[in-house]
Amino acid sequence: MALEQICGLNLHQHIDGFPDKSLQSMNISLLNDDPLQDSKFTLPPVAEPAEYLSQLAKRDGGPKIRFLHGTTTLGFKFEHGVIIAVDSRATAGPYIASQTVKKVIEINPYLLGTMAGGAADCSFWERVLAEQCRIYELRNKERISVAAASKLLANILYNYKGMGLSVGTMIAGWDKRGPGLYYVDSDGTRCTDRLFSVGSGSPYAYGVLDTGYKYEMTVEEAYDLGQRAIYHATHRDAYSGGVVNLYHMQETGWVKVSQTDVKDLHYRYQEEKGQA
Repeated sequence: MALEQICGLNLHQHIDGFPDKSLQSMNISLLNDDPLQDSKFTLPPVAEPAEYLSQLAKRDGGPKIRFLHGTTTLGFKFEHGVIIAVDSRATAGPYIASQTVKKVIEINPYLLGTMAGGAADCSFWERVLAEQCRIYELRNKERISVAAASKLLANILYNYKGMGLSVGTMIAGWDKRGPGLYYVDSDGTRCTDRLFSVGSGSPYAYGVLDTGYKYEMTVEEAYDLGQRAIYHATHRDAYSGGVVNLYHMQETGWVKVSQTDVKDLHYRYQEEKGQA
């Protein structure tokens, strides 16, 4: 089965107004008869998986699937690239399962993905994406574009819409067109903008970003804005916390800038208030 049949792609159309070899030449083995044969992704052994999972989640009696989660992730483009900042807390309802989750997936030296929603779903599918990006690079001797990588992930996720996946991710990178930032979720939604925040703490992060964001920031101002936005989200949202992992996507690739405990940020910002 061809890739366009699996993911609904038209390999001869343009993406975002320009022809992209990233999809035109993607007759990759994603995969021959079963699109996920190599990935071993298992669906419920029923005729209609989406309807089956919907019944489990909604029925009145017996156990239900309650997918409780929370996080705060953000990304924004500015004059000197793209900033990605995330927290590190994983929750299962009121239970804090981990304080050290790595919510930035390093797809390749020029592509980053973030995790919001189900940690297993995000990790699995973005690693599938990393595999396909590497296959493209080996076959075509050039990197896949940010637009094509995000489109490929969106089409794969759309193929499983309604089947219980929980993914809200940002794909950030740098290609021939410069810095790129896309939002992709498990409904197959895909859009691009200068600024995104995803997760239960995103309303708090957006408040800080809307106040401090401008495209013509210095690198130091951008780093501070990313850290402040995540910190304030962790301060107000019980499902966010741990450390702030900060990445900077540049023309030469991504750089991990810092990993800072939100406790340290709390005292730093409290001292600033006292001095003011």
